[in-house]
Amino acid sequence: MSDAPQIRPFNAGDLDACYAISLATGHAGGDASHLYRDSKMMGHIYIAPYALLEPGLTLIAEDRDGVAGFVAGVVDTAAWEERLEREWWPPLRRRYADPVDVPPDRQTADQRRASMIHHPAPTPVEIVARFPAHLHMNLLPRLQRRGVGSLLLGTWLSAAGARGALSFHVGLNRMNRDALRFWSRQGFSALALKARVEGRTCWMGRDTAPQDNQVIV
Repeated sequence: MSDAPQIRPFNAGDLDACYAISLATGHAGGDASHLYRDSKMMGHIYIAPYALLEPGLTLIAEDRDGVAGFVAGVVDTAAWEERLEREWWPPLRRRYADPVDVPPDRQTADQRRASMIHHPAPTPVEIVARFPAHLHMNLLPRLQRRGVGSLLLGTWLSAAGARGALSFHVGLNRMNRDALRFWSRQGFSALALKARVEGRTCWMGRDTAPQDNQVIV
């Protein structure tokens, strides 16, 4: 392999590395391994379902030291959330207890993720209607600030565009300032919801050809 990181399709042998990357970047962009007893909790939500159920829209960034990043997503968020409810969440709900009796402010990191598995919050309807496709991207520090994220994103947008996707959204932790700057530079704008809900998620959207009527905060 050359010194430059390579972008390639996901294959089944990448899954464990993707789980590890999801954990290593899961604390507002930093390492979350100290927060979790179960190292796969993050990946169960943010990468494994995409890699296993929609592998054609899961791409890998790999360098000489191995898999170091991924991008994954779908072109129809509403249909995807219905599919997760049918195919992905049920076996995980049997595996992990619902921490419904534990107050949210007393839940461990593992319990918060288990709660998301049992009670996944749907993406706001107005975002899905305006920006139907969505994606997640995670890079280990060794690939950051080297142009790899832009290349990975561009490759994914081309693949999603070939499936008819025209408008895209991402949901970011507001505390992850580096990620917010990255997505802004990639043409994504912060979105205002009519029913404003305070929380950790910042929603951002982008058209293939940005439009003037995009709602920005």
